[in-house]
Amino acid sequence: MLVAFSVAPSGTGRSDGSVHDAVAAAVTIVRESGLPNRTTSMFTEIEGEWDEVFDVVRRATEAVGEYGSRVSLVLKADIRPGYSGELDAKIERLETAIDGAAPA
Repeated sequence: MLVAFSVAPSGTGRSDGSVHDAVAAAVTIVRESGLPNRTTSMFTEIEGEWDEVFDVVRRATEAVGEYGSRVSLVLKADIRPGYSGELDAKIERLETAIDGAAPA
């Protein structure tokens, strides 16, 4: 399964509203999990089996909770049994389709 998630604290008390320290704590947990992952400016994607992926999401969310009084978690999952390597394969298929659709 692929999971894209975004987790951020609120009630941090920071005057600039920045949450980068909390996000860094979450992303560190994801990266240390050993599961395939990618972080962009808005989401972190992670690939694996149900239990291992959701364990990482839970631990990342708990880490973010240390930075504020509340936590917001947004999660989207692509559940496709029997497939792996989709974190990159989906992008490769997209790029191939774009290249094939380019005018001659």
